[in-house]
Amino acid sequence: MLRVDQLAYYPVKGCAGTPVRAAEVTATGLALDRAFMVVDEHGMCRTQRRFPMLATVRPIPADGGLTLTAPGVEDLHLEVAIEGPRSAVAVFTWEGKGIDQGTAAADWLSTVLGSPSRLIRVPPDHQRATDGIIPGTAGFADSSAILVTTTSSLDGLNERIAEQGGEPVPMNRFRPNIVLSGWTEPHTEDGVRRLAVGEVELGYTKMCVRCPVPTVDQDTGTRAGPEPIRTLARYRRAPEGGVTFGIKMAVLRTGRVNVGDEAVVPEWAPPWA
Repeated sequence: MLRVDQLAYYPVKGCAGTPVRAAEVTATGLALDRAFMVVDEHGMCRTQRRFPMLATVRPIPADGGLTLTAPGVEDLHLEVAIEGPRSAVAVFTWEGKGIDQGTAAADWLSTVLGSPSRLIRVPPDHQRATDGIIPGTAGFADSSAILVTTTSSLDGLNERIAEQGGEPVPMNRFRPNIVLSGWTEPHTEDGVRRLAVGEVELGYTKMCVRCPVPTVDQDTGTRAGPEPIRTLARYRRAPEGGVTFGIKMAVLRTGRVNVGDEAVVPEWAPPWA
């Protein structure tokens, strides 16, 4: 039986994830997922592609505030600004607006990253249309609201890595929101077009084409490549370039989802797709 094996959200884009046993799923994904992001002086998002040490920054939302922790520096406790002037920001090709979280957050992040940085929050009136087979919306995620992976796909990948004499990689290298278990065949998720899990229904937008971030050790914030990208390149090349692992999905029905919930696939891709 297909079930939810893991759930996680990422309060600050590019920073450490927060595993949870249950989550509310909104139109933009798991509640507070990518609600914040770190930007440079021009408003462009900072990610682990250039700043792998972001993985060691752990955001802890609580009671309307946000605590940021990182090795070697004092914790920073912030009162989150939900209203205020909008700043121009960008997530790669998407351009929008965000609410700056102030000088203290900017100074703290600039120190940790060694480069001028600011912390931005999604505004209450945030509007963003995401593309794909089934379009939707998202916060500051790269594109779609939710990333789904499966334990069988990771097992299949790690078997291939081991055959080449490499070490297995953990699931957190791929930074998924929902991890499913119960299938035996790797990459069965590729054919899912609609997914019902808990109270939630999701719709397929696209395959997840992976950047170099899965080569970053999420515990140390250091590049530990070339795996898993090297092995994925041997059998998971995308037609448009890059390699794939997992699927991106839009939220069609909001609600609650729990670890252990049964997952059902009401619609699969047609066999000729």
